Amino acid sequence: MPSVTTVPSSSHEAAPLVVRTVPLEDPGPLLALLPSGDPVAWLRRGEGLVGWGVAAVIRTSGGDRFTRARDWWIRQAHAAVVRDEVRRPGTGLVCFGSFAFADEPGDSVLVVPEVVVGRRGETTWVTTISPAGITAAPTVEATPPPEPPEGVTFVDGALSGTEWESVVAEAVRRITAGGLEKVVLARDLLATADEDIDVRWPLTRLAEQYPMTWTFHVDGLFGATPEMLVRRERGLVTSRVLAGTIRRTGDDERDLALAATLARSSKDLEEHEYAVRSVADALAPHCTSMNVPEAPFVLHLPNVMHLATDVAGVVHDSDDESATSLDLAAALHPSAAVGGTPTEVAKSVIAEIEGMDRGRYAGPVGWMDASGDGEWGIALRSAEISGGTVRLFAGCGVVASSDPEAELAEAQAKFVPVRDAISGI
Repeated sequence: MPSVTTVPSSSHEAAPLVVRTVPLEDPGPLLALLPSGDPVAWLRRGEGLVGWGVAAVIRTSGGDRFTRARDWWIRQAHAAVVRDEVRRPGTGLVCFGSFAFADEPGDSVLVVPEVVVGRRGETTWVTTISPAGITAAPTVEATPPPEPPEGVTFVDGALSGTEWESVVAEAVRRITAGGLEKVVLARDLLATADEDIDVRWPLTRLAEQYPMTWTFHVDGLFGATPEMLVRRERGLVTSRVLAGTIRRTGDDERDLALAATLARSSKDLEEHEYAVRSVADALAPHCTSMNVPEAPFVLHLPNVMHLATDVAGVVHDSDDESATSLDLAAALHPSAAVGGTPTEVAKSVIAEIEGMDRGRYAGPVGWMDASGDGEWGIALRSAEISGGTVRLFAGCGVVASSDPEAELAEAQAKFVPVRDAISGI
């Protein structure tokens, strides 16, 4: 059954949130400002948002988890008292969210921090949020750095590599038999450290080593996703689609040749076409116009290369028709890049043969402001952290021509960013 939990809940109607955003002198790297505990983060190339404390939170589950969270957020935004002296994307009242991949089981969250520090270009700001009225501006300065993890060991999660190859082979058999064009299968890896791991350690390493991705942390889920599910900003909607992957060798000349091979690969182009089509079809009802490039480009990341396409559109400008960024994320989820084609058949196959609970892996993660603008990525290259245990995730798109051994190698490559980030080296 769907559920909703909200905090604070001391009365039938919580007091409206009081919000103030003021300019801030550059405090240095945003991640260095975070205290230990359970901060939130959404960063790319040193810009974005970080926050700490909890002014309000809602947890939802079930098939209407997005709608319930959106409705709660709209109520919070309409009631809030806001003084915004900066007026840039990400200022004023903002929330951070992370949503379960599946309807059931699953736990999703929207959280409003007590303090948010943001940067865009040359502008930096601090926002304070409280249900108790205006509070004194917090001290914004670097905190003591986190300690590296020690004694980290890794073991297979729900399935061994050999068992997972068998699952991929079964998926290929079902695709070949008809009724299914593509399915994305994921696997997990468990890491254990001698002591509790401070999430700021892997966040900082991911941001340093993968600056072109979006480094995030919300409620124990962290990672560095290369895939922007959807961004809505002042009427413009964009979505970056990634599907089709090849591992880098570290040799520039060899990698250029591999990139050319990827761009010509019929298997990867087929997988990518399904993903782009699913995104364009999902966004079309919410947009007055759209631009879908005819061919993908190759996105180069430190460990892998992807086929990529940027889809763009203009949202309806009517208040009654305009969808929030979370509405758009819900409409897109799950895209063919993390689910498959046809969507409902692929979801059913995942639930039947994948052999694990994805939790919030491959679900939308990001932030939204009071106007409904925001950024939502897909929680890829990610992991769940709890004390000294980290559960890493990786997934691969399976089509009729997929080879189980090659898919396992691709999944192993996708573990590398988080695996290296928590190694403590």
